[in-house]
Amino acid sequence: MPQLLHLDSSADPVRSTSRRVTARFSDAWHGIGTDHSVIHRDLHTSPLPHLPTSALHWAPHLRTADETVEPSAEALQVELIEELISADAVLIGAPMYNWSIPSTLKAWIDYIHVPGLTVPFDSDTAPLVGKPVVVVTSRGNDYTPGTDNASADHTTAQLRQVLGVALGMEVHFVPVDLTLAERVPALAPQIPKAQANLEAAFSAVDDLAVRLGGTTAR
Repeated sequence: MPQLLHLDSSADPVRSTSRRVTARFSDAWHGIGTDHSVIHRDLHTSPLPHLPTSALHWAPHLRTADETVEPSAEALQVELIEELISADAVLIGAPMYNWSIPSTLKAWIDYIHVPGLTVPFDSDTAPLVGKPVVVVTSRGNDYTPGTDNASADHTTAQLRQVLGVALGMEVHFVPVDLTLAERVPALAPQIPKAQANLEAAFSAVDDLAVRLGGTTAR
């Protein structure tokens, strides 16, 4: 049964663009067939605690003798990693907050990026290599390549480095720019472009859901 892990991190459950687009993907995934299931983890409404100790950055067998981890923290990390590994595909809503990703999403990354468990270190352990992940990045202004703001997009590069380079996942970015066009007067002339961007994102996730949902079928 193909399983999707769906993560949302927007702090706005009502007006969030990233949530609208991830919901569209999730609905399309469900629509492929009754055997396509979704695990939804809302990192905003149910935030993860920040790492209580740097020892969690390492697999248990790589920790030093003086590094200790509370059983509850260890159990949470195991739960998150197993949830990620067992998924056939991953969907992440990653809005740009202050030119970076939400702290709630960063906390999740800190739990699942673990040398010796999810990243090769003393062995070839790499359970996430090739696993598809769709990242919906919503940005208030226009950060497309060639614009004045392009170099200030620190969300895409960070997530590509962690998910694609370090974890070896197959990353598909779905950007949605100008999400604040209807709220910021200076961006009002860009409203038609913002609407077109959203429609393009909907179309992209519809296609990705069908394509990935078919290739991950067991």
